[in-house]
Amino acid sequence: MKKIELKINDIPKVAIVGRPNVGKSTLFNIITETRKSVVKNQPGVTRDIVIEPVEIWGKTFDLIDTGGVTESQDLFSKLIKEQVTEFLDTTDLIIAVMDGRTGLVPEDRDILRLVKKSGKDFLIVINKVDKVMEDEIAKADFYEFGVDLVSCAFEQRKGISDILEWITERIPEKGLVKEKGITFSIVGKPNVGKSSLCNAILGLQRMLVSPVAGTTVDAVESQFEYKDKLFTLVDTAGLRRPSKREEDVEIISAFKSHEAIRKSQIVLLVIDAVEGPTEQDAKILNSILDDHRGVIVVANKADLAKKQGSDYKEKFLAKIQREFHFFTDVRVVFTSAQNRSGLEDLLNEIELVKSKLDFRVTTSELNDFFFTTIRKAPAPVYGSSNVKFFYLTQTLQKPPSFIAFANFPDGVTPSYRRFLINQIKEHFKLDGIPIRIFCMKSRQHGE
Repeated sequence: MKKIELKINDIPKVAIVGRPNVGKSTLFNIITETRKSVVKNQPGVTRDIVIEPVEIWGKTFDLIDTGGVTESQDLFSKLIKEQVTEFLDTTDLIIAVMDGRTGLVPEDRDILRLVKKSGKDFLIVINKVDKVMEDEIAKADFYEFGVDLVSCAFEQRKGISDILEWITERIPEKGLVKEKGITFSIVGKPNVGKSSLCNAILGLQRMLVSPVAGTTVDAVESQFEYKDKLFTLVDTAGLRRPSKREEDVEIISAFKSHEAIRKSQIVLLVIDAVEGPTEQDAKILNSILDDHRGVIVVANKADLAKKQGSDYKEKFLAKIQREFHFFTDVRVVFTSAQNRSGLEDLLNEIELVKSKLDFRVTTSELNDFFFTTIRKAPAPVYGSSNVKFFYLTQTLQKPPSFIAFANFPDGVTPSYRRFLINQIKEHFKLDGIPIRIFCMKSRQHGE
């Protein structure tokens, strides 16, 4: 496969680093005025790199919240340290957050060693310094590093303006990238390869990838260009059954997943190509359709499925027909994030689905089609009368939605509505798009 040309936006990047539970995510949320980073008094709760564009005092930059770095030898700690170390090379400025109550500890020294090794300009921010008289005491441990120091108390918003002043003095004036282009989110059950797929598309290990279900906690946004078109990608925490959400973090992350779906134009539902679609996948798809979003099924790990037989695609699509009987024409793309195969097909499919979401038709053309169509099947009966249609019009909603005006709108049965939807999809080539038809009583006909 030829190399996919992607270009990440080049806004100056400011990274927040530090060990767990020193207040990194709190600082991120204060500056960005969002709750993109999960804040909970539990060490290690931020596992992914979260990025948000910020405009402060006429200056624009991407603020980055990173996972807490420790010297622990457990799997997550090792992954986070590797991830942060790699990402520091792509940043312009670094905010190193320390805990003023504990003072300088060995893990802080390791973090500051990594920061200095990056060669980037950095500021040491000492959090949890609640009293003015404690400022110099808190700073004393950190003077040896020979860089700017700021003492803060994030919970009281103390010292935030000093941090912002330090940042804005060091970055050029630049316009905020407000356009998001095609916005799509990546959702699915835990451990089906969502973050691996995201990393493969971006070519950068932004998200932790491990065989442990539930690694991704935050919804993570990235902007990139493909064939001169702008995309915004959102990776989310795996959607689990409620009974398995044992911690508050799971509940918050599931909420973020659903929030990301609502903010997306297109949702990629990632399914293990070996396992195939399941009842839980069907529930996730129903949730996406309830939010009226474009959707593409991504059959990931296709390289492993292929080893089980050359007919793996046919078997997967047959399962789609069974499990997704309520939306059998859903678009499907086979990928292998591990081998970076199918990625170009996926991005092209996203473009195609977006063009279908933007579909518009004139009322005259639509009604020429509509009156030809309703003659193909008997009209529904309401009481002792036939339902009579007067005209069909398209709303401004995306994906495409339509309003059918009739004398007895309550008489339009679900089966007849499905008939109309299928005819619209076939005629206007809108297969795989969750079209809706609303029925209303026509006032102008006095019915």
